[in-house]
Amino acid sequence: MGVGAAALAGFGVAHAQSEGRIVLGQSAAFTGPAAQLGIQFNQGAKLFFDQLNAAGGVGKRTVEIRTLDDGYEPDRCAENTRKLIADDVFALFGYVGTPTSMAALPLFTQAKVPFFAPFSGAESLRQPFNRLVFHVRASYYDETALIVRQLANLGVKKIAVFHQNDAYGKAGLDGVNKALAEHKLPLAGAATVERNSVDVAAAVEKLVAAKPDAVVQIAAYAASAAFVRAARKAGFGGTFYNVSFVGTQALADELGKDGAGVVVSQVVPSPYQPSRQITREFLEAIKKGGDKVQPNYSSMEGFLAARIFTEGLRQAQAGGKITRDSFIAGVEGLGTQTISGFPVSFGPNDHTASHFVEMSMLTGDGRVRT
Repeated sequence: MGVGAAALAGFGVAHAQSEGRIVLGQSAAFTGPAAQLGIQFNQGAKLFFDQLNAAGGVGKRTVEIRTLDDGYEPDRCAENTRKLIADDVFALFGYVGTPTSMAALPLFTQAKVPFFAPFSGAESLRQPFNRLVFHVRASYYDETALIVRQLANLGVKKIAVFHQNDAYGKAGLDGVNKALAEHKLPLAGAATVERNSVDVAAAVEKLVAAKPDAVVQIAAYAASAAFVRAARKAGFGGTFYNVSFVGTQALADELGKDGAGVVVSQVVPSPYQPSRQITREFLEAIKKGGDKVQPNYSSMEGFLAARIFTEGLRQAQAGGKITRDSFIAGVEGLGTQTISGFPVSFGPNDHTASHFVEMSMLTGDGRVRT
């Protein structure tokens, strides 16, 4: 356990950070083939917190995110988590990925540090219930249920899965299998790609031979894009569906004109449709911040996570002192309400804010349509 365990033995959840800044720790991919996920989520969250801080923070306390790059590798994430806990961060925030978050799970659980808004929809982070973990997004089960339902409604019966060979890929595959069983449909085939790799040749060969009508992709943007391109080249004429974790804008950028018709399920409202309050606030914040942040689904998720985190802090502060314990109680105390027009529901036994899912489609000019 190294320095972490020794440092952790000394305090419990009620431990308050010194008055002043509230420091959050984020381990995510900031380099490598999944870098855009960490970069974009962080930019959206920082955009919100910077403007919150400029307005005086919460009870005169500002919020800062300390970031460490894990390249979307579990071992590096575990090491980063030990460092952040040893540095006494108030909470862990916006971790990107299932395998990485799973590596952090035993560490923050032992240290009793809250883990807020992981960029993952995996069931393994939701069950069994952990009092320290709070989810802003819907689960991969929610996403794959909608994808399969939509395909079944279109009369598509041969559905295959291309997935990352790790905890994330398995979470998505489980979701698809569960949804297919509900529609009494068999899985038409499955093939894998290694994390942080774009070596998709074997997977393409296997799935094109299975002749599915649709492929559900459970990977990050680089591998998903490589698969779409290679499968089309090999003569696959069906459709491609991705879950939100893929990184929609990064996928659109990677595919360019080849992205036309690729579908992605989303767990936050469209960052392009100002008809929603949260989107209006997001776009106004971008403008106010000098247009340095690109509006996309990943930055929008970071912004929304920061917005909801702040409501939890305000609740904690209303009860007196901001501690980890009062923060946990504060988020649970939000109950069922809308925050900036986005419906959330929290309670003592329910730390999943949302089951919101909708579909979007890439266009051939690098844009996203909902």
